[in-house]
Amino acid sequence: MTQESVRLSLGIIADPQYADREPDLALDRHFRQVPARLKQAIDRFNTLPLDAIVVLGDLIDRDFESFEPVLEILGQSRHPRILLPGNHDFSVSADRLADIHSTLDMPAPYYEHRINGLRLLIIEGNEISLFSNSPGSPRHAEAEARLARLKTAGAPNAQDWNAGISATQEDWIRERLTDAAAAGEPVILLGHYPIHPPSDHNLWDSERLAELVASAPAAIAYLCGHQHKGNYAALDATHFVNFCGMVDTIDSNAFAVLELYDDRIEIAGFGREPSRRLALGVSSR
Repeated sequence: MTQESVRLSLGIIADPQYADREPDLALDRHFRQVPARLKQAIDRFNTLPLDAIVVLGDLIDRDFESFEPVLEILGQSRHPRILLPGNHDFSVSADRLADIHSTLDMPAPYYEHRINGLRLLIIEGNEISLFSNSPGSPRHAEAEARLARLKTAGAPNAQDWNAGISATQEDWIRERLTDAAAAGEPVILLGHYPIHPPSDHNLWDSERLAELVASAPAAIAYLCGHQHKGNYAALDATHFVNFCGMVDTIDSNAFAVLELYDDRIEIAGFGREPSRRLALGVSSR
């Protein structure tokens, strides 16, 4: 009997949200617990043959100096790191906004990473927002206009702690998905904001992006954080997995290991993160 081979193996962390501050009891977020939880995850990941570890945004809660201690812990990983920003990562002074992507060692705000015959598309969901752009800038004005339009329409995700992507980035996602399909290479997209199913935490205008992703033959999964309670849904043959926030609750952790096989995705959850077995190539509608 031939042993199955794992095509891709990732350690997944969402929303560590570290800061040296008192807990937010209303939201059940315990910021000073994060370094110990992050170290527990990295120590576990270091025992496994992973291709990379992924942090799906909100590495910090606020203040630029919060990055140093958690980046030091991530630096103890023996595996490559793929980091992307969330809304809280931009809760820094205006003069440091332009430093966030380089601090997370990103080659660009959004980019493609090819690995093991697959493609990872790292999405920048904070592109059009009230927090990643200085007031008075064109993108800040665009964010104000888009948020006002969504509020008028009664959209549940018309929140100032959400954000959106530009038409340029959307076209880039479409082009990369088309190119991957032509090359016969599966794609997993990584973003901070959920895009499916609908929720008040979703990326602005998420319905359009969700349809684009779900209709792309190459797209097998979209992974995100931001909604700390976690979530899951399938659309067509694409899986949308929202991982639980590490910062939440006083006494429990949340992280995962994702393994991709030819016919399925297996997610082994730790702490509050549920384990999942997701079949590939099976349409949900």
